[in-house]
Amino acid sequence: MGKLNKFLLAGGIISALISIFHVILALKPELYQFVAPDQNSPLLQMAQQGSSATTIASIVLVVIFATWAVVAFSGAGLIRYFPRVNTGLIIIAAIYLLRGLFLPSEISMFQNQAYPLRFVLFSALSLFTGLLYLLGFFIRKHHFAISQNHG
Repeated sequence: MGKLNKFLLAGGIISALISIFHVILALKPELYQFVAPDQNSPLLQMAQQGSSATTIASIVLVVIFATWAVVAFSGAGLIRYFPRVNTGLIIIAAIYLLRGLFLPSEISMFQNQAYPLRFVLFSALSLFTGLLYLLGFFIRKHHFAISQNHG
């Protein structure tokens, strides 16, 4: 195995941790009180009423983030290469970066409207993770181009 792409490895670890976080939410829906925007949130109310919708949503997110972790680990060289890994890395980076675009408005709302800090942190983490995936993708493409020219 060649040198690991540390950016993709880090992005994959973050995606895996987010997936684990959603496993915990699926098993303990009462924890939605810590991630819901406020006590009147429909999501929180559904979780408190024992709705299976919150568990299903959490499980769907577990699968999505676990898949993203696997794609990153494949791109990093940690596990076997998956077809279309580069396309997957760009799509995942774009989704994380789009979520991260909320950061400036959330910082403003946090400063002016008692907006929950955790949402600012979620956006910052998304922006950071998106950058890890994007940088990892470009490093991967650069190493591939070099290996093709010297092979």
